[in-house]
Amino acid sequence: MATVSVYNMEGNEVGTIDLNDAVFGVDVNEHLVHMAVVAQLANKRQGTQKAKTRSEVSGGGRKPWRQKGTGHARQGSTRAPQWTGGGVVFAPTPRDYTIRLNKKEKRLALKSALTSRVLENKLIVVDELKFDEVKTKNFANVMNNLKASKALVVLNENDANVVLSARNIPTVKTALTNTINVYDILKYNTVIVTKAAVATIEEVYA
Repeated sequence: MATVSVYNMEGNEVGTIDLNDAVFGVDVNEHLVHMAVVAQLANKRQGTQKAKTRSEVSGGGRKPWRQKGTGHARQGSTRAPQWTGGGVVFAPTPRDYTIRLNKKEKRLALKSALTSRVLENKLIVVDELKFDEVKTKNFANVMNNLKASKALVVLNENDANVVLSARNIPTVKTALTNTINVYDILKYNTVIVTKAAVATIEEVYA
């Protein structure tokens, strides 16, 4: 069972916490982590790209000139791909990029991502994140105190003051325990989690 330090908003160590090995101490399955990232990025694609082939563009019904005797290369339509206004060769059509993973695969990929952050000492647990007002500077000070630059901040509940204070910092993203995903965990250098969020994650995924 991994034991990590717990810090306050001033960056001072105020205790320790034991992390559940069922969530934060699994064998890291890099293949599943890769599949989860590929699936998430693929599922964000709209798949609405479309261009017209020569059978879909308008015009071009008549042969532009006779087959022989003009000195031109033979042509059958003014809407062939080599003509201006012609159709596109192998034009893209709308398609579904969705990749589906099994529920167990998703859970294990998430656990593997969290475990990798613990092994790399890139998971910081804070006792709480509370602000009396919405102020970006206050959140930036907390990040400096924790020596974190590019971070995913996981909250147990939606605290408007925290979320709005972090929103204007381009290297910080806030998430709730039910919205965390493998891509974000790996994208950010550090994962900052509140004690309450750790308890919720262990309760859901253990």
